[in-house]
Amino acid sequence: MKKVERNELLGLAEYEQIRPQFLARIIRDKKERRVLVSDEISVVFENHDTALFQIQEMLRTERITKEAAILHELETYNDLVPGDAELSATMFVEIPDTATRERRLVELAGLEGEIALDVLGTKIAARNETRGVLPDRTTAVHYIKFPLGEALAARLAARAKEADGAIFFVLEHPKLSVRKEIPAVTVRSLAEDLKA
Repeated sequence: MKKVERNELLGLAEYEQIRPQFLARIIRDKKERRVLVSDEISVVFENHDTALFQIQEMLRTERITKEAAILHELETYNDLVPGDAELSATMFVEIPDTATRERRLVELAGLEGEIALDVLGTKIAARNETRGVLPDRTTAVHYIKFPLGEALAARLAARAKEADGAIFFVLEHPKLSVRKEIPAVTVRSLAEDLKA
């Protein structure tokens, strides 16, 4: 998949002009790409457009206009864009109560090493892209990639129209075991990514 290029980024004034329409589209797209894995875990599958949106929003929020800072944001968020024959996701540990969240983050230490996708019967371990992994706890946000390989990616892309049961999100931690089917609408979106 194509990374976000510098010439795609709009200046602050230009972005404000198109932001309402772009925001509406990204919200619609992310709704299809977001999966509630459990009552504590959600996942958003990333692509070129979700990364572009995050870069533009960061530039807007932080009022970033210096070229070096723009390039830094571009490099940082381009890490979310999946490579060829790969899926990319941001996984969130979402627990509203602060005390409960802190306790669970400690209980779930090592969670980043226990994430996988079952794609058409093949288990693909997540490659953890999160910086600053801690030994005694997990983090609330995880950046992960799933290297499918050309053959499996092609099989998944070809199966897009019959997407039910194609992908399961798997967590196999002693304190959290989940096997959640990825909805067909999400699988179809991911299959389109693999064709890009």
